[in-house]
Amino acid sequence: MAQDLLTKTKILIITNHSYMLYQFRKELIQALMKEHEVVLSMPFVGHEEDFKAMGIKCIDTPIDRRGMNPKTDLKLLHTYKRLMKEELPDLVITYSIKPNIYAGLVCRSMGIPYCANVQGLGTAFQSKKIAMFVTMLYKMALKKARTVFFENDTNAQEFINRNILKRDHITVLHGAGINLDKFNYVPYPSNDTFHFLYLGRIMKEKGIDELFSSIRRLKEDNESFILDLVGFFEDEYKDQVEELEKLGIVKFHGFQSDPRPFYSSSDAIVLPSYHEGMSNVLLEGASTGRPLITSYIPGCQEAVDDKVTGYLTEVKNSDDLYEKMKDMLHLTSSQREEMGKQGRRNNRCIKALIRGKMNGTKKLLDVTYMVINCRTILKCSYT
Repeated sequence: MAQDLLTKTKILIITNHSYMLYQFRKELIQALMKEHEVVLSMPFVGHEEDFKAMGIKCIDTPIDRRGMNPKTDLKLLHTYKRLMKEELPDLVITYSIKPNIYAGLVCRSMGIPYCANVQGLGTAFQSKKIAMFVTMLYKMALKKARTVFFENDTNAQEFINRNILKRDHITVLHGAGINLDKFNYVPYPSNDTFHFLYLGRIMKEKGIDELFSSIRRLKEDNESFILDLVGFFEDEYKDQVEELEKLGIVKFHGFQSDPRPFYSSSDAIVLPSYHEGMSNVLLEGASTGRPLITSYIPGCQEAVDDKVTGYLTEVKNSDDLYEKMKDMLHLTSSQREEMGKQGRRNNRCIKALIRGKMNGTKKLLDVTYMVINCRTILKCSYT
């Protein structure tokens, strides 16, 4: 084993969330491990023991995911530089904004080949002042990247428009890919009470304000339903959730490591996000055979054929969301079941995944092998 590791190239994967990495990139990592040594750097927030059980070296690397404290971010930059010197990777793959920028800057300065993944734009470009600063950082960090992966064309075009990247440095994956065997079709449930499912982080940017406003109005209309909330709090919604639970229209399940039972028992999935890279929740829901209600934005709209597999709603518009949720409630069970079947059968993202044309794992592997194989002698400056 020791001799085998000496001959293997080393890939260092840096991200901001161990749980998300395991949920959405495990298959990629397993594929990389067949020919390469893989090391993970990330905050330990779940599944790190599962990674270790796979035989992977895991390094706990705390990150202030949402803050913009220069002192904290400078410390992270130095942490990544020390990490590179200790691990001496042949290739670095980064996920999310801070690893993309700060690990990218270190890789550029040290001459280490790297690929970055932009999984969504988040709030980075919503404020003009912040957008200018983030654009400058991205330009510096991604200048020498072998490729930058995006999950939808709109986000990729944003980077082109801001002169951060040129087209030939971009690879669009159209999502991380989902395991269609794991998220297989499940027959539509026969619930006595209609169950909407929201699965994800409970935060403003996911459209929680609009969602809660809509269900309050549905309650006033004497509609019969339950909203199952599955996820963890990133913003202060705990008091609202407790109040809605007392009203009998919300059931809070907290974080769940396996979401499949919740997809299976739901009548419809609702995700009124402000922005997404490519929503795995929607793809998993469609794969399970459930109708969807989601925002008409890049990263969500691709998963829905409006009025055929679900409903698209105007982003940040609680009135429109309320109407679409009401429409879903008033369909017959057989109509909703057929919507879900159409979503599994005809959803262009799901079909493309089946054909292998949108499989993020395969595309990333292809580029990874291209980067490694073109280097007949692996040399990095590590200075």
